[in-house]
Amino acid sequence: MLGALACAFALALGTVVPARAETTPSVDALIRQGQEAERRMDPVAALPLYLAADAARPQDAFILQKISRQYSDQSFLTSDPAEKRRFAETALTYAERAYAINPKSAEVALSVAICHGNLGLYGDTEAKVRHSRQIHQYAEEALRLDPNYDWAHHVLGRWHYEVAKLGMTRRFFVQLFFGGLPKASVAEAVSHLERAAALAPDSVGHQVELAFVYRSTGRLQEARAAFTRGLALPEREVHDALSKRRAAEALAALPAAPTR
Repeated sequence: MLGALACAFALALGTVVPARAETTPSVDALIRQGQEAERRMDPVAALPLYLAADAARPQDAFILQKISRQYSDQSFLTSDPAEKRRFAETALTYAERAYAINPKSAEVALSVAICHGNLGLYGDTEAKVRHSRQIHQYAEEALRLDPNYDWAHHVLGRWHYEVAKLGMTRRFFVQLFFGGLPKASVAEAVSHLERAAALAPDSVGHQVELAFVYRSTGRLQEARAAFTRGLALPEREVHDALSKRRAAEALAALPAAPTR
């Protein structure tokens, strides 16, 4: 705004304002460019744009959450376990910074949950239990802030499914040695994932994860239908390609549909 006023005064006085050889993008422009890179599913291109925005506008929860997302998404683009873990740890650092600034954002709260989910792949049993508790806590918080947040339902659905699969013996030892986990059930997994799919029926991830839960409960026709829907949808997220590969393999392994 000050730059525009300076130009206006210069023109009014009849003076010539020399053009800059190079202009620095505004923070809003950097964010727009970052979002465009995200739409192209290119976190490698989006990350430096959001980092530049953070340098120009520090302590902005929206920007910090975006940075966290790019680091998290890049973990899907490498097969190196050490690199995956580094991306996941860095993503959590930025997500926690965003949450400290704006704990009332459902998207920020869920980012913390997702980062703990990524880190749950690493470490010993005690670390996995600790991350699992954090997933549940922050996903529940995201859903409390926005009951119609489809990805909060998705994350909680997957949490219920994975924890319910542990079985009584493993859960007993988790309780005995590590303080246990919140109660989980496959029924809750189905409920949350069905809600996620209803809220965002064009999401590959919602359809595919719902299909896996259906398959685990013997609802094979519904699993087949959900796998098929997921495979037919366009890819909009970095992890959609992986979801589709898993879906294609699972669908091929299902028993043939009964003929009438």
